[in-house]
Amino acid sequence: MRPERITSRRNPLLQQVRRLLTSRRARQEAGLFVGDGTKLLEEAARWYGHGLETVILTDTLPAPELPPHTAVYQVPGDVMESLSPMKTPQGALFLCRMQPPVPLKLTPGCLILDGIQDPGNLGTILRTADALEVPVVLTQGCADPYNWKTVRASMGAVFRTQPVQGTGEAVLAHCQAQGIALAVTALTQRARDIRQAELSQCAVVIGSEGQGVNRLFLEHCQEELIIPMNPRCESLNAATAATIVMWQMQLEHTG
Repeated sequence: MRPERITSRRNPLLQQVRRLLTSRRARQEAGLFVGDGTKLLEEAARWYGHGLETVILTDTLPAPELPPHTAVYQVPGDVMESLSPMKTPQGALFLCRMQPPVPLKLTPGCLILDGIQDPGNLGTILRTADALEVPVVLTQGCADPYNWKTVRASMGAVFRTQPVQGTGEAVLAHCQAQGIALAVTALTQRARDIRQAELSQCAVVIGSEGQGVNRLFLEHCQEELIIPMNPRCESLNAATAATIVMWQMQLEHTG
């Protein structure tokens, strides 16, 4: 089937893409999210083929191998530039169908993200967690895992592992019911050097970039952890801190 050509920037499909790019509510209501880039499109076709619904390409970019049900459209380069959120568009945008939410489930050795607000940080954490096979749970206040910036920073992780979400209260209740020890990263006098902690059987909370871990988790945790660093440095980027925590988990698994 030949791709259908779109030339008007006011085309209903392109208007929908703009809404999905800018509004979390629009994504939730439509059950769709947007990916941007040729490499991401390849990842979506490979790992998320059942949910890859629509592909929009510049008319100079050949269509890659796609699932047979995927609708393909071509647009002029200037239309793609007006549509893509990237400064230098690669010429490929695509729409994916969100999967139904999965029940909240926590296991020892998982990571809990508490209010991670930066989509790039969230995507980077999901990418690292996918590489190290660490389960991740997002609590309220986290950036949308289906924000285009998150999807891009995850480098395809959201296509391979569905993000799990739950309220802080539900996460805490699940940990208590399953007997999973809760550890938090915190800059407190009681915090223990992360290198001395056994994390493989814990659920570890990484707090937001500006506020840290919320009081709910601080009041109910079994352990507070600190990542040692040069005293002149105040803190680490949330994605960097999460990476260190996950690596420490892996050291205990392999050690």
